[in-house]
Amino acid sequence: MKTGVQIVDYVEQGRSLYIQLKVVDAETGTTVEGEVRFLGELLYGELVHEKKSPLTDTARIETIAYLKAHFGR
Repeated sequence: MKTGVQIVDYVEQGRSLYIQLKVVDAETGTTVEGEVRFLGELLYGELVHEKKSPLTDTARIETIAYLKAHFGR
């Protein structure tokens, strides 16, 4: 994984899990901060949205894989 993902904070409320994170996109060298949310097994948020994400496709996909593995969802 070339993308750096740092979990700043998270809170679980029922089936929802809100995650504050920082992502370092290795391809562009930029750091992006934002929030994503798991609702059950589904992951939502602008950082991981296919068309709205400020991350490159590689960084976005690696971030999704990391979060799913880290939180077991």
